[in-house]
Amino acid sequence: MTHECFADEIDIDFPSVGRAVEKIRDAFLGERMEGEGGPVLHADVSLSPREASGGLVISVEVPVRTTCPNCGGRGETWTEPCGLCRGTGESRFHHAVWVPVPAGVADGARLRFRLRSPDASFVRVEVRIAIRSSAA
Repeated sequence: MTHECFADEIDIDFPSVGRAVEKIRDAFLGERMEGEGGPVLHADVSLSPREASGGLVISVEVPVRTTCPNCGGRGETWTEPCGLCRGTGESRFHHAVWVPVPAGVADGARLRFRLRSPDASFVRVEVRIAIRSSAA
């Protein structure tokens, strides 16, 4: 069951907060929240055999959506579309996430996690590990 209260006002006046309002509405009314079935961001990491056997912490850049700082999520400035977000009300920035790689990780291993920003839905990330040959 979807709830349509204030849906048109949110979409017209503040398009970037639509997801947040949907989550609040679903949480308040006791329905299951969305965000688990979204797209998965993939990152490939190449490790030396020494790094793989000893383990390490790597940095992965994850694109995260946030409210446009120029228009505040309206998608426009006065009567003109916002030039920064092109009318969407959202902007993206790359957030560095530190991911621990366990010692003894195998070639082809996949590390999966979810990241959530305060005003966006979950971002699912999968890091694929490739171990370089010792000759490389």
